[in-house]
Amino acid sequence: MAQLHRGRVTAAPADPFVVFIIGMRINSLVRVGKWWPVMAAMPRMIRELEARPELGFLGYQQWLGRTTIMLQYWASFEKLEAYAKAPEHAHLPAWRDFNRRARNTDAVGVWHETYLAQPGSYEAIYVNMPPTGLGRVAPLVPATGRRDAARGRMTATAKDG
Repeated sequence: MAQLHRGRVTAAPADPFVVFIIGMRINSLVRVGKWWPVMAAMPRMIRELEARPELGFLGYQQWLGRTTIMLQYWASFEKLEAYAKAPEHAHLPAWRDFNRRARNTDAVGVWHETYLAQPGSYEAIYVNMPPTGLGRVAPLVPATGRRDAARGRMTATAKDG
């Protein structure tokens, strides 16, 4: 079990980062042969990314269900895009395979959203939680002083301690 951080802490990355949310929705549970290949592709990508830190992948958290959501953090949009477009990595062949299969079925859907976060333009709070979300990939600091309230966290930078 992950270490519990007692009290109030906040994530304090010093550099810009990318939040990438990707999801898959099973539209027809009985058509396993249509959605299973989509679901099975992601673990291969995660193993590859975790083995190659130079690709810019910082970490992830995942929730499984009929709609599966993965929250990812990347060092930059450029690194995320380079990985997505590189034929030698696991993503592009999986994406091409999905698009080929998706033309003939609505049994499964996928979506994603990408956000660039700059220091001083986001906030996070964790109370009596194990490392979660951004707190899994960025240093955790006490949510005190300027970081005590959401507005202060929203504009805090590394200089704020």
